[in-house]
Amino acid sequence: MKKQTIKKSLSGLLALAMLLALAACGQQSQQTQTPSQSQQTQAPDNSQETQAPEPSQTEDGDPSEEPEGGKTLVVYYSATGSTEAVAGYIADALGADTFEIVSAEPYTSEDLDWTNADSRVSREHDDESLRDVPLTTAEVENWEDYDTVFIGYPIWWGIAAWPTDSFVSANDFTGKTVIPFCTSSSSGLGESGELLAELAGAGEWLEGQRFRSSVTQADVTDWVNGLGLNG
Repeated sequence: MKKQTIKKSLSGLLALAMLLALAACGQQSQQTQTPSQSQQTQAPDNSQETQAPEPSQTEDGDPSEEPEGGKTLVVYYSATGSTEAVAGYIADALGADTFEIVSAEPYTSEDLDWTNADSRVSREHDDESLRDVPLTTAEVENWEDYDTVFIGYPIWWGIAAWPTDSFVSANDFTGKTVIPFCTSSSSGLGESGELLAELAGAGEWLEGQRFRSSVTQADVTDWVNGLGLNG
């Protein structure tokens, strides 16, 4: 009886020892897994730090928002369409932008009848104070981007049609190369270019060109190419 009791006791002790050993192993397994899980959940996200900043975030700013410069603009006032046609030829030859000078009160064919002493242009010619013609707008979008500006107009009594004066006096031509051109049936350019340059008070005004009303696109293109502005 004693031997059996001893054997049972030993068996019980061995079983208890095995249970304790298994419990210790399980606890150790849990302890070794916890740091790994903690490291995964607490690791910082560096994706924003490693990404390159957008151009707009740089100190120099976004290059695409800087003025382009070096562009050409063809500004024109046209009473009957002749000057508008020449302006279009110039713009086509240079790939330039255009801007039309428009009087707030458009001139009718009766207004333009210079043979009538009581017509609008005749009265404005006789009374210089009436030549301050309001425009629908004299503001050119991105005006500062244009380095070269053509200015076209019909000749009225030997000078530029006065709506042109309103545009010139309203804009700053500093740093711009300006090339006047005109259309007329008989009159030449005269002093119209010089008078506009005096009115502007800034810019480098080159010698202009007079075109007859029926000038061809080929003739205008030849003149433009002779200016050496294409490159």
